[in-house]
Amino acid sequence: MARYGFGIPLLGYPAPARNITTLTRIQLGAALMMIMAVALVVVHNSNGKWELRLNNQGDVVQSEKGVVAADDGRCSEIGVSMLREGGHAVDAGVATALCLGVVHSMSSGIGGGGFMIVRSSADSRAEAFDCRETAPSAASQNMYEKNPATKSKGALSMGVPGELAGLHAAWMKNGRLSWKILFQPSIKLARDGFVVTPYIRQGIKNSEAKIMADPGLRRMFAPNGKLLEAGDTCYNVELSRTLEAIAEQGPQAFYNGTIGESFVRDVQEAGGILTMEDLRQYRVQVQDAMNVNVMGYTVLGMPPPSSGTVGLALVLNILDSFEPSDAAKGPMGLHRLIEALKHMFAVRMNLGDPNFSNITEYVSDMLSLSYAKKLQQKILDNTTFPAGYYLTKWSQLRDHGTSHFCVVDADRNAVSMTTTVNYYFGAGILSPSTGIVLNNEMDDFSTPTEMTPDKLPPAPSNFIEPNKRPLSSMTPIIILKDNQLAGVAGASGGLFIIPAVIQIFLNHFILGMDPLASVQHPRVYHKLIPNVVLYENWTVIDGEHIELSEDNKIFLEERGHHLKAQATGAISQLVVHNLQNQLLNMGRKHTGFNSGVFHGLLTAVSDPRKDGQPAGL
Repeated sequence: MARYGFGIPLLGYPAPARNITTLTRIQLGAALMMIMAVALVVVHNSNGKWELRLNNQGDVVQSEKGVVAADDGRCSEIGVSMLREGGHAVDAGVATALCLGVVHSMSSGIGGGGFMIVRSSADSRAEAFDCRETAPSAASQNMYEKNPATKSKGALSMGVPGELAGLHAAWMKNGRLSWKILFQPSIKLARDGFVVTPYIRQGIKNSEAKIMADPGLRRMFAPNGKLLEAGDTCYNVELSRTLEAIAEQGPQAFYNGTIGESFVRDVQEAGGILTMEDLRQYRVQVQDAMNVNVMGYTVLGMPPPSSGTVGLALVLNILDSFEPSDAAKGPMGLHRLIEALKHMFAVRMNLGDPNFSNITEYVSDMLSLSYAKKLQQKILDNTTFPAGYYLTKWSQLRDHGTSHFCVVDADRNAVSMTTTVNYYFGAGILSPSTGIVLNNEMDDFSTPTEMTPDKLPPAPSNFIEPNKRPLSSMTPIIILKDNQLAGVAGASGGLFIIPAVIQIFLNHFILGMDPLASVQHPRVYHKLIPNVVLYENWTVIDGEHIELSEDNKIFLEERGHHLKAQATGAISQLVVHNLQNQLLNMGRKHTGFNSGVFHGLLTAVSDPRKDGQPAGL
């Protein structure tokens, strides 16, 4: 394994000083270029200038055998430990997800849900595991009419948790290691304690009122009446016992056992409507992953109720409709991207759970090349338009939170999973008997009487019905080139997820940026209403400043865009599989085709906007 940084072997290649005679001039030049690419990075400093800095060694890892990119380095390492034991990418994914549910319980956990894409290299099959939360059987369209605040806060905002069922379903199909083994690292973290990182501390501080208002959260994150600081140790002994029971008994301990009974009791005592029957009736939906061809690549992703894959496909097809083919390049590419995003967001609110709403026509449109061309013709290179121009009919979904991770193993099996409890610490309640944080996923539904921020009517296709799944922005994807694994990507950050994943895809696979630069590059976002381009301008956890360039700002303003800086954005993870027969890789035993599966160099990146780190074998 090679980590980026000085003093550490790069790509496992012999040190040039000792082997200069074995290198051709071309190989040496390629090696030096590689060193420059991985050891230095161009960043935007506080004075508004671009400068070269040493790469943050923790943001990038390279390996030929297997990698995990999560938004917490401890969870990446736990995932890799399962690969080291001979586990499948799904084994690593289960262990990683459980870890995130312990150390990042503000964003994910078995009290929430998510989407997972799994691709098997042996048969090229890709499956989508929908473990999104569902509305309880006692839920109804107008349940929040008298008290709208309970849609996002408190136990009444909780959907039926699905993450645990989804992890188990994926493991049953693909796992090589025992279910019990996958739980042990997370049990230890919850029982023996884990160190609070700066990012976790930031989340705790931002949620102070929520934490102090709930006895369970207060006991965990403010045990002495004072919020934990970075460097303090945090414990969740109740969750460790819950995980031990599930490790021994399987998910039925939660969905049809004593853990579930305790959880339901806590939820009902806090004012929720969850029942044991809701848990018993929960089902993971497993189907073939959605397969879309964009810009010369195949993207495998989630079908609705995720709007991510179809949203990504529509935007990329719009950009690909421009002539010449470099429509995404430079400031003009940024303008076109923003316009395409606005058209996409206007269309995507027609989507919902396909088991409850007929959305076939809208999905077909969003995947259609002719529809993309029709929208592309509405984009002018010299101007933008008022919000009404994009023909939006419904209020936007403004989902929150989430955590994402990517896994690729030695056989090039791949996992992309986004998991969430929605808001920071979900409903703001920690089940005292189980240590599980309740999600507040019901807030992702639309309701007929709600007052929407954009003054548009709520989307009927996303109205609440018992057992229905709410619409989502989550966008876990696996990327193929000529049926070979090319990359794995995804992001956390609610409404910002789709634009972030699109920009990462464009940066690396279309514009040719290296993996780290593709993730680090300043991003833009849009909510359609207000008609404002949100651009990144913030100093992130590691002290690096990320900001849209002045040239790009000026270019956009000249076309009528209203700009607003924000010190926030999506947090992304990326794994790139090098499919090129590079000179530096010639003759390496792990490189090349094996039973039709290419084994190239894997590069894993964790977003420096958060203090996560990838890991590799």
